[in-house]
Amino acid sequence: MEYNGTMMQYFEWDLPNDGTHWKKLKDEAAHLRNIGITAVWIPPCFKALSQEDVGYGIYDLYDLGEFDQKGTVRTKYGTKEELLDAIHTLHEQGIQVYADVVLNHKAGADATETFGAVPVNEENRHEEVGESREIESWTYFNFPGRQGKYSDFEWHWYHFSGVSDDEISGEQGIYRIEGEGKGWAPDDTVSTEFGNFDYLMFADIDYSHPEVIEETKNWIRWFIEETGIDGIRLDAVKHIDNSFMKDLIDGVRAEFGEDFFFVAEYWHQKYKALEEYMEDLDYNTSMMDVRFHYALHEASQLKTDFDLRRLFDGTLYKKNAEQAVTFVENHDSQPGQSLESYVEPWFKPLAYGIVLLSSYGYPCVFYSDYYGYSGDVDYNGCPSDIEKLMRVRTEYAYGEQYNYLDHGTCLGFTRTGDEEHPHGCAVVISSGDEGFKEMTVGDLHAGETYIDILEHREEEILINEDGSAIFPVNAESISVWVLKEQ
Repeated sequence: MEYNGTMMQYFEWDLPNDGTHWKKLKDEAAHLRNIGITAVWIPPCFKALSQEDVGYGIYDLYDLGEFDQKGTVRTKYGTKEELLDAIHTLHEQGIQVYADVVLNHKAGADATETFGAVPVNEENRHEEVGESREIESWTYFNFPGRQGKYSDFEWHWYHFSGVSDDEISGEQGIYRIEGEGKGWAPDDTVSTEFGNFDYLMFADIDYSHPEVIEETKNWIRWFIEETGIDGIRLDAVKHIDNSFMKDLIDGVRAEFGEDFFFVAEYWHQKYKALEEYMEDLDYNTSMMDVRFHYALHEASQLKTDFDLRRLFDGTLYKKNAEQAVTFVENHDSQPGQSLESYVEPWFKPLAYGIVLLSSYGYPCVFYSDYYGYSGDVDYNGCPSDIEKLMRVRTEYAYGEQYNYLDHGTCLGFTRTGDEEHPHGCAVVISSGDEGFKEMTVGDLHAGETYIDILEHREEEILINEDGSAIFPVNAESISVWVLKEQ
């Protein structure tokens, strides 16, 4: 029997640098399966700038915690052996594994090189703010600790399009590398924020260079075969030439099957930006539903000043649910991060109720909302609420969805069930006072008794002959009504 898929983002920004993360993931595999998790998104598993790096300061994509490089063999999360062990154990539990892949830049080069570059305006990368000149910067990568194992490719300045430092002048900024065929990716292939948002950080990889294209394709084939992963979360795609991305994704699917999963992180609140990206990639990738996350954040902050009828405006959830990966929180939005847009604790169970019980999108549970936060965030997560909601998701949240979006601070929706999961459910959420919603769960359910599985309400609700009932909810709360088991 197939049931609703749910992924978990199995990391956060502030995890301790103790090298035990892959071991913990292995130990948790059976538990994750028991609560209904069907896929796990793991943090970048490659050697980074330093051992404590979260993984986005990428140094060597071929080093999964195997070589003594950057002062460490293991990554923040453990060794290659422990990583492969965790993936194997997850697969034994029927859980898929999605790897976080960072292709935009490289960091922590092994030596500097001298080459021509021109400084550009950080607010408009098309505008030159100085003469073209010789600069010295960190662009030579030969990975001495790995000694050519898996790949003998060496990176040089001409494999990059931009850098942020000049060792000669000692100045920081954004330097566009000069040379034959060099320049930012075309405007129509990357975000046009700041004129052209090809450059993000560190040494920016040039995906118009044939050697780079060939090496990246060789690497991704090696990585998938080496680890057996089932999918990839593509980091920072709005900074990477989308024609290269399409080519890469198509190549992976041709070799590893059409079901190989891709989700792109394009951090933008306007639906149009995401839709244009999906269109350029022939709708061959899922996308993180960034606008929906921000709507949940705003609703949690503004309380009754936020109109819940507008919660889905401009979201992938509403406009392109097939490709939406819906999430309440992630490592970038958590407190203290550059894109901080935290969903307040009181609203988390409500947000998860919408994300997990809806028929729209592919939901993602955030590690710290389940296990608690490691850093300075005073919140231990809502594991019991998430487990109850996950149980409803796997057992009841099937079939048609009917939305009741007729009130600014109280919304509801019902799921009618399907042949394999005939029971259905009714969900009511209030961001203000105690309230109720009159909703229908289908006349198939006439005469049945429903209870609040979250136990926020004690009464039992009898479904009318026409399949309708009045479903109550507490102030600033959620109730999920399901069939009372006889």
